[in-house]
Amino acid sequence: MTTIIKNPRITEKASFQAEQNVYTFDITKSANKTEIKKAIFALYKVKPVKVNVLTILKKNIISKGKAGVRGGGRKAFVYLKKGDRIEFI
Repeated sequence: MTTIIKNPRITEKASFQAEQNVYTFDITKSANKTEIKKAIFALYKVKPVKVNVLTILKKNIISKGKAGVRGGGRKAFVYLKKGDRIEFI
């Protein structure tokens, strides 16, 4: 169950959203919202109010003259109640 959540997304935008009790996580491609809620409860012992899931598109890049692809995957926005918090170490 904990393999559904790969890692928290630590970005500037995610840190601003954390102040409003919205946390962002990288997730596996096959995860759905109910599995994500169960995994968050198992890992952090907080019950999410709502979960939104977005697909991150792949980007074509050119590095050192070679064409390639970067990125891709999925991320989840986890909304918590007013008093709940998740601490990342």
